[in-house]
Amino acid sequence: MEREGYVADRGIATAVYLAMALRKPLLVEGHPGVGKTDVAKVLARILGTELIRLQCYEGLDSATALYEWNYPKQLLRIKIEEGSSRSLDEKEASIFGESFLLKRPLLRAISHDGPKAPVLLIDEVDRSDEEFEAFLLEVLSDFQVTIPEIGTITATRHPAVVLTSNRSRDLSEALRRRCLYLWIDYPTLEKELRILRSRVPGMNERLAAEIANFMQALRKKRLAKSPGISETLDWAVALVTLHAAHLDAEIVRETLGCFLKDEKDIRSVDAAIGSGALEAMLALQ
Repeated sequence: MEREGYVADRGIATAVYLAMALRKPLLVEGHPGVGKTDVAKVLARILGTELIRLQCYEGLDSATALYEWNYPKQLLRIKIEEGSSRSLDEKEASIFGESFLLKRPLLRAISHDGPKAPVLLIDEVDRSDEEFEAFLLEVLSDFQVTIPEIGTITATRHPAVVLTSNRSRDLSEALRRRCLYLWIDYPTLEKELRILRSRVPGMNERLAAEIANFMQALRKKRLAKSPGISETLDWAVALVTLHAAHLDAEIVRETLGCFLKDEKDIRSVDAAIGSGALEAMLALQ
């Protein structure tokens, strides 16, 4: 995984390996920005296969996740068929073929005919409702779907499935039992340094150490939205772009928006830095 740019510990690597070996979906939970989605992305790169992503949201239904008919194309065919001598059944069959089918992520994963099974990422499944979750559980159990006008489509090779959740709501016990489970926490200081060195080449060691120490200290404060590793990387890239060799109060206060996404958090951290807290936050934890 590290060869593909993902700094993983043994727990993450073991969970991914077992999900592949046992052919079970992997449910990844953790704080926002800790690299949950990247697990599926790096797995697709390792396997050399396609990543198919279903982004969940409130109100997502089975039709949107599975398939829809291309109505404009069907209407055009109906217009062309006007005056044709073909029977009604023949005309109907002609507009309900696969060429008129718009495959959405779940059907694309099930009907995938590439040389390798795809990786199916079901992102932020906690944002969908309980009805869709029940439907999803059925699909993951059988990897098949029935389209009334065409018939039943069954996966020839089961896709590798990764589900992510930010725990905005509790997922059902049935879905949890169906999956292997992985919790990704905020990184340790050592791991955050390794990630910075891997993902932001050219940054000097002093700056990397100061960024990692600052972020570790920041996550111990009472913030509305604690920054994840994605914010650490955004900030590091911004500092390198600004040619910063080390952190000082001025550069930190000017770039707070790179890693804090809440006005009250920015005010709180800005005030703390103004009162001289920066030196303590940069000290080794």
